[in-house]
This record gives sequence, structure tokens and C-alpha cells, in this order.
Amino acid sequence: MPSIVLQGLQVAVVVFLAPLLTGSIARAEAMIAGKRGPSIFQVYRDIWKFLGKQSLIPEPASWIFRVAPYVACGAYAGVATLIPVLTTYPLPGATFGDILGGAFVLALGGFVTALAAIDSGSQYAHIGASRATMIGILVEPTLIFVFFSVAFVTGTDLPYAMNSALRGSFADVIRPAHVLATAAFFMMLLVDTGRIPIESSSATIEFGMIDDARTFEHSGPALGLFVWGTAMKQFVLYTIFCNVLLIPEGLSSTGSAASVALAAALLFAKMLLVGTVVVAIETSFAKLRLYKIPEFIATGLLVAVLAVFAYAVGVG
Repeated sequence: MPSIVLQGLQVAVVVFLAPLLTGSIARAEAMIAGKRGPSIFQVYRDIWKFLGKQSLIPEPASWIFRVAPYVACGAYAGVATLIPVLTTYPLPGATFGDILGGAFVLALGGFVTALAAIDSGSQYAHIGASRATMIGILVEPTLIFVFFSVAFVTGTDLPYAMNSALRGSFADVIRPAHVLATAAFFMMLLVDTGRIPIESSSATIEFGMIDDARTFEHSGPALGLFVWGTAMKQFVLYTIFCNVLLIPEGLSSTGSAASVALAAALLFAKMLLVGTVVVAIETSFAKLRLYKIPEFIATGLLVAVLAVFAYAVGVG
């Protein structure tokens, strides 16, 4: 298939399969807790319901409050053009930025969401934005060390080239620097997706919310876009973790329709495997108190620094 078509398919996979991943994880958590749980398609129903409702705008809100959902969704969907979702070879959008560029685009989505929360004038939304910003400031250095470690190991900072280098050398996959960097990224994956021990995705108490509190004042289509965008962000992070760091195999090398469909199925299977580990963690640990969260992130930072150190001293 033409590269431009494959580029569109990559974005479509992220946009339309993201809610299914969120729904599958939520269903698994409920089943482990002994409950029937929602359907794996419940997130689609929620988004459709929100898109059909009236949107209410707080009186103090400005244009920032209105455009933030669209910018956030666009940022999360745009990252899909930079990372290997379906193919082993780079598509036209892959030349627009490296792995750090993708991280900056993801950060843009979080920034406009926090800005909209502050612009709403709600104290609960403001608290959520402040907490999310505090956590983000701590997460970003960790991710920088992670990406530097993987770039040192593979000799490149381009996601497609990282995937190619790791596919071509199993020794680099099991190298201590890469293993430590992957572990640190997984810890930040729990933080960025609002999972226990950082945050409970099913929490309903305002003072305990972080990510969900930022969209407390949004309603109707805006809230639907934020729900969709959160699912896309999770899908993108899982894609980076699965296709770039953990299991770089399973992508299409020919671009044929059959191989692309198989690549999409294998990607989702790998995500379900990672989601199973996430569910096991969420059902085995309690949510950390707010003042304990920096300690968890600091541990991830230490692991990422050790990854750089392991590469520098030539361990493995």
C-alpha cells in the first residue's frame, strides 16, 4: 500500500482502537475484583454519549477552555505519525521529529489540558492541574534519561531506527542499560496513565483526583474529546513501550494489507499482555498518598540514571 495510506492507517489505529484498550483493561480489573464489569466497548458508548450532549462553559472561561480538547486530541493523534505503529520502515511523518520530539508533543496535550483546567476557575480543576504539573515536572527528567539510554544503546534517537536496531540485535535488547531504561519507562507509564500506585482510574473523590480533576468543568463534546484523548495517550505510550522498547518484533516490513492487519492485531495483543501486568499491579497494591508519589517517581529516575551509568561503564 502507498506510504501516505499507511500513514493514515497508523493514525486511525491509534484513534479508533485506543478506547478498546481502555475498555479491555477496565473489564479485566472488574473481573479480578469479582465484579461483572463494564463492556469492553463502554468507552465508545461514553464518548458517543458525550458528543451528543450540550456543552456548558463556565462563566470565567476564555477561548483556551474551548480549544484545549481539540489541541490535546490532535497532539496525541499526531504522535502516531512519529512512532512505529504498523510498519518497520519510516512513513512520511516519521521525519518530522525524533523520540524527544514525540515526547514534547505529548507534553503539549497535557499542558493545554492543565491550562484549560486553570482557565475554568474551578478550585477542584485547579488542584488537579497543579498536581498533574507537579508530577509532570518530575516525570520529564526520567523520560529524558530513558530516551538517552536507548539512544546510546541503539545509536539513534529516531523511533523507527531504534526499532530496527533492537530487532537486529537481541544482545542490545537484553543489555543492562536497555533493560533498566525499559523498567524506568514502565514506571513512568503507570504515572502518565494514572494507574495505581499513583492514581486510581475509578476514583470518585475530588480531593484524590489528579488527571480526571483537570476536566472536572468540561461537559458534552469537550468532555468526550478529553476521554478520547486520554485513551489515545495511553495507546501511544503502550505503543512506544511495546514496539520500540520491549518487543520490537511483529511489524509489517512489506506494507501489504495482510501484513498490516497482522501487525495491528499483534500490537493489540502485546498491549493486552502489558495491560495484564498493569491490572495485576493495580489489584495488588494500594494507592500512594500524595506526598509519597515523588518517591515513586524518584525511584524511576534512579533506575533511568543507572541505565545511563550502565552504558557509560560498559556493563554487559
